[in-house]
Amino acid sequence: MPDVDPTAATLLVADDDSAVRQSLERVLTREGYTVVVAPDGQAALERLQAGGIDLVLSDLRMPGLTGLELLPRAKAVAPDVDFVMLTAFGTVEEAVKAMKEGATDFLTKPFQRAQLVKVVGQALERRALIAQNRALQQRLDALLSQGNAIGVSPAWRRMMDLVGKVADSSATVMIQGESGAGKELVARTIHGRSSRRSGPFVAVNCAALPETLLESELFGYEKGAFTGAAGRKEGRFELADGGTLFLDEVADLSPVTQPKILRVLQEGEFERVGGTKTIRVDVRIVTASNQDLATLVRDRRFREDLFYRLNVITVHVPPLRERREDIPVLAAHFLQVYAAKNNRRLEGFTEPAMDCLEAYGWPGNVRELENVVERAVVLARGSRIEITDLPDSVTDRSVTLERVPARDGKGTEEVFRVRVGTPIAEVEQRLLEETLRFNKGNKTLTARMLGIDPKTVFRKLKAGEVEEAGEAGDERPGA
Repeated sequence: MPDVDPTAATLLVADDDSAVRQSLERVLTREGYTVVVAPDGQAALERLQAGGIDLVLSDLRMPGLTGLELLPRAKAVAPDVDFVMLTAFGTVEEAVKAMKEGATDFLTKPFQRAQLVKVVGQALERRALIAQNRALQQRLDALLSQGNAIGVSPAWRRMMDLVGKVADSSATVMIQGESGAGKELVARTIHGRSSRRSGPFVAVNCAALPETLLESELFGYEKGAFTGAAGRKEGRFELADGGTLFLDEVADLSPVTQPKILRVLQEGEFERVGGTKTIRVDVRIVTASNQDLATLVRDRRFREDLFYRLNVITVHVPPLRERREDIPVLAAHFLQVYAAKNNRRLEGFTEPAMDCLEAYGWPGNVRELENVVERAVVLARGSRIEITDLPDSVTDRSVTLERVPARDGKGTEEVFRVRVGTPIAEVEQRLLEETLRFNKGNKTLTARMLGIDPKTVFRKLKAGEVEEAGEAGDERPGA
């Protein structure tokens, strides 16, 4: 039970017997409570309306407004205030009825001082526990509502500075970054900081829907537009009117859909599938992609005019390996979230466990870190997350990154240590990721340093994302 500070609680005693009122006031005041008294139910109700009462001790039978009649009226005025009913012998059935109506407990007169103190203490402990749980839920809701937009690294702060500058403009924003880096989070942050924040935020994953279905999802359709169209359906553009439409994986838009999106951007209007009526909307477009759209434009796989309309402002979300300072902060945040969700009391991570988290390459970025922490919270049996609570993929040190004195004697440099027998593919992927981090995401410079073609860098990074997505899908039943 939570600790209760008696001096912080104010009790209201309602009883028409002055001797009982005085006795209760004397006993409870000695226990450290603040006590106010009322000679009848009506006076008690008026005192409750003034606020500041934590617990009511009310006689069941009083002239005028009885205890049973006071209870529902008091709950309407102060729903969080608990009731303890005072009843004489022979009216226990009425006290039980009061319990069903919302009373916390009852005492049968005459009662002992120890019994009174115990019942009052338990009632206040229950109240404190409810308040504690409510505060915990509010904190959890606040953590989730901010969308985990957490970071202390210079790379993250620079990106968030740009987000703050562009959020309240009307410009279209393109968010680029690797899978799992937090592109939708950034889109929601842009919406939440804009003048459209009171409007809807509607997200569409363009890669998850086939071409024919994507068009009807975006623009809606009229009854009879195609087989199975039993009625009219509003599209995502209509649903996002007055707010923000987030098009994730926009690089996967088909050549047929691209010009229709362009028209909405230029004219602010469209027709539903199978319809002739022109519909006008006021929607801000935010897009995201883990592919290089400029390359797709050069390869004629994406419309140049649409690219320039979407790419007014570009926000690059840094991968987690480029902002390692954020790993402890994010891990602590996810620990709070999932400990609350699973009703666990966890103090944090052991030093070896956190060392593993910070040393790991995180090919799945923040999404992978979140999954790892959630798993650890479920498996943990101690007060802290141990290294044994982490998956083998994170704790395996077959490829480690270390800082050693530089060969020229000035400062330090990063080197790899590879355990004999480590698969070549794993070594190559990790070397590529860390060299890319060293070069701040510059793929051309990374290719030059590693002596490979820039196209090989793109291909290997893409292959790593596909492999990671496949492994994540295998872990979830029904995926």
